[in-house]
Amino acid sequence: MAKKEEADKVKQFAAPISGSSGLYVYRNGLFGSALKKDIWIDGKCLGESASDVFFYTQVEGGKKHKIETESEFSPNSLEVIMDAGKNYFIRQYIKMGAFVAGADLELIPEEQGKADVARLGLAQPGTCSK
Repeated sequence: MAKKEEADKVKQFAAPISGSSGLYVYRNGLFGSALKKDIWIDGKCLGESASDVFFYTQVEGGKKHKIETESEFSPNSLEVIMDAGKNYFIRQYIKMGAFVAGADLELIPEEQGKADVARLGLAQPGTCSK
């Protein structure tokens, strides 16, 4: 986990640097809380999620980005065109699978995303398991 000061800073939801989009990827909820699931952005590992944490990163604005998460048989993905100067909120959620639980992603409206992220801890970017 990141330091509280760092988490508090990104929870101010300031505009990203010029030409960039802010991206918050988070997981909340109780179902599957013991599971960790990989998250990738444009094919690069962001880290392994856990329950009640979020990641923050900035990506190039004005283009489509692919966010992927590990699931039961193959990654699930979401593609979003992200405007420069805006923040985006992607919620990862755990869902039932045939053999093990999987994960999926959804784009969340800004106000709801801010409210959700405000209650979570900031994860350190890391390595993915696959």
